[in-house]
Amino acid sequence: MFSRREFLKSAGALATGATLPAWAAAASRSTATKSYALRPAEVELALAGVAGKTNFWAFNGTVPGQTMRIRRGERVQIQVDNGLGVDTTIHWHGVRVPNAMDGVPQVTQAPIKPNIHFDYEWVARDSGTFWYHPHQSSFEQVPRGLYGALIVEEDKPITVDRDEVWMLADIKLDEEGRQVEDFGRILDFGNEGRLGNHVLVNGQPGGRLTVRSGERIRLRLINAASARVFKPAIAGHSMTVIAYDGQAVEPHAVEVLDLGPGMRADIVIDCMHAAGTTFAIVDRHRRSLGEIGRIVYQDGKAVRNKPLKSSLLLPGNRLPEPNIDMATDHYIVFQGGMRGAPIIGTIDGKPGKIQELMEKHGLTWTMNFSAQHEHALMHEPLLHFRKGEHVRLHMINETEYTHPMHLHGHFFRVLAVDGKATRFREWRDTVLMPPRSSVEVAFVADNPGEWMYHCHILDHAAGGMMGTFLVE
Repeated sequence: MFSRREFLKSAGALATGATLPAWAAAASRSTATKSYALRPAEVELALAGVAGKTNFWAFNGTVPGQTMRIRRGERVQIQVDNGLGVDTTIHWHGVRVPNAMDGVPQVTQAPIKPNIHFDYEWVARDSGTFWYHPHQSSFEQVPRGLYGALIVEEDKPITVDRDEVWMLADIKLDEEGRQVEDFGRILDFGNEGRLGNHVLVNGQPGGRLTVRSGERIRLRLINAASARVFKPAIAGHSMTVIAYDGQAVEPHAVEVLDLGPGMRADIVIDCMHAAGTTFAIVDRHRRSLGEIGRIVYQDGKAVRNKPLKSSLLLPGNRLPEPNIDMATDHYIVFQGGMRGAPIIGTIDGKPGKIQELMEKHGLTWTMNFSAQHEHALMHEPLLHFRKGEHVRLHMINETEYTHPMHLHGHFFRVLAVDGKATRFREWRDTVLMPPRSSVEVAFVADNPGEWMYHCHILDHAAGGMMGTFLVE
């Protein structure tokens, strides 16, 4: 393996913007360029129905940060100036970027220090619904408000009247409307994660989708919560799913969505009810806080009296198709948690009981019997792949909890859950792994580098369910 300390030393030079790596020089030849500037900093914002102002960390003073809309094939330049009093980074969730641009501290770059800037640059290879957030102390920085949508538009999008983005999150407020600053509790690490007491849609309580009768709406749902699983359902309407995690899927109607942290779903809604009517969008998860928002029909003449008949099938991205017959099999066993069976895990190469890991190291989970500190400077990757290797990954969840497992730098086919083949064999970058279950996925390890693989319940990741895959 390369020396990570040497790599991070050289990566530190990139933070000054003085030089560009070879891949960036090639990217610079792209004819179209989009440039953005992001400044994470503390801010006070008013929330509807909440007295006073609420303390956030935000990109450019807004929660969520600005929605970046770019075209597939465009070169993207983002300068991040850290206005916080702590280190940070930015990860481009779901975007297949070169490893050096993935935004993972101590793995792909040195953390961005306060009052320092870092230049990210990459070419948008895939269309779809993505998002961005810090990967430094993400269990705290994301729920404080540091997240935003990133939309890469298709060359030939489907026909809709409007394209809307809803970023779902939650926030934990006290009686005065201030954020409760209890981040990093071992009880949250070892249970379901830190849950807020208010749901936010695009940074405000109570989402409102105002429509005209007859409209066709494309709604991009992004779960930016640090731990909450949403199961949205819309009264009186059918949701037609056209993409999961930004990747096209055979259009199909659903009554309820399963949307774990980090996951996305693009849905199409034909709004065929009468003007002046209102319909609730509710969360049906067992830990639901109730209504997420509402669809509100404006008064006035209908746009059309029948739903559009145009196709809802999105053009697919060019992803390397895994060949199951030639794939190598790899296994990861997940254990631990507050309600888990007594287990033995290793930390820093030393074995210990899970109770000892909790008390001495604040770690509550193991993957393949190993617990990892969040972004430890030196550690051994969980799995090693040859570049171009076809991989079938078997995930075995021996815990009592759900885990949305996210792989950086790649997409995978979801093949089976508990041995039962999935209906659509859909592409994902994050998959929900139910309690006491097994999940099988397959992908081609074609993106060189060391890539994070972790639970996107961010407290679980900080509690040990975080590691890397090395592609070389």
